[in-house]
Amino acid sequence: MIDLGIIKEAKVALSSAADERAVAELRVKYLGRKGLVTAELKSVGTLAPRERAAAGAAANKASAEIEAAIAEAENRLRLAKLEQSTQDARLDLTAPSDVRIGHLHPVGQLMDEIVRLFWQMGFSVADGPEVETEWYNFEALLVGADHPARDMQDTFYSTTPGLLPRTHTSGVQVRYMETHEPPIRIIAPGKVYRNEDEDNRHLWMFYQVEGLVVDKGISMADLKGTLLAMLKGLLGDDIGLRLRPNFFPYTEPSVEMDATCIICRGKGCRTCSGTGWIELGGAGMVHPQVLRNVGIDPHVYSGFAFGFGPERIALVKYGIDDIRYFWRPDLRFLEQF
Repeated sequence: MIDLGIIKEAKVALSSAADERAVAELRVKYLGRKGLVTAELKSVGTLAPRERAAAGAAANKASAEIEAAIAEAENRLRLAKLEQSTQDARLDLTAPSDVRIGHLHPVGQLMDEIVRLFWQMGFSVADGPEVETEWYNFEALLVGADHPARDMQDTFYSTTPGLLPRTHTSGVQVRYMETHEPPIRIIAPGKVYRNEDEDNRHLWMFYQVEGLVVDKGISMADLKGTLLAMLKGLLGDDIGLRLRPNFFPYTEPSVEMDATCIICRGKGCRTCSGTGWIELGGAGMVHPQVLRNVGIDPHVYSGFAFGFGPERIALVKYGIDDIRYFWRPDLRFLEQF
């Protein structure tokens, strides 16, 4: 049976080990292939059957205690080394600094610019949950269960019934109208999620800014003037706005809004698919039934709504031909902003 003196001897030696090399040598001495404890373990098989259990248990106990003592010694030396390095460190305030200062992401910069621009036009900022209910994301906006936008090709669905990652920030508009009376003038910026294939103009997760105005006498002319003021404020006075008829369940009439492609200046290129225009998003007059759904009388009030992706505007503003560049971990690209 193993001599208990071996355990005591090992612990004393490890407690006084001066460096990591000494600890390693002691590990080999006691627990290595030819170590003292290892030899005892090997010899258990040569003992009489009635002696093997006690001898094996004693050898295993010795191995475990020495292993713990080794770990304690390694930790002691590591802490001592760290403390010594801290004491040796000196801070030279006169030394030149090479610290690189970070900055906001280019899309974040643009989002701040958009919020500031709309604030100057009298808009407030509204926020809401990124995981939305089907009522706020679809049904309150007249997107029924049989509408194509409910198809799995466009929408991610949660394993929790009735919840989903929002496909737009329109739910924020509905929530706001439920708790505020007209006049209403808000924007709702935030992340949205759609089950789309990525290409140079599409992402599955992206930012969106939606706007809503509800008051007496609001018309399409007010919508066009607001969108044009936004584009000129963000992209310059020479930027063009184009509105194309379209269909959205929650607006009537509905339009798609495009901005002049800065890459080709309207001549046609890969980024704008040869059209000379960059699609920014959708807009239109708020459908009367949407107003009824939130308790607003459409005979008294009217409104317009719009939604666009800041990344799309960033393509135009910065002259980038692929939206995916913004979210790739490439500092060479991001440091340009």
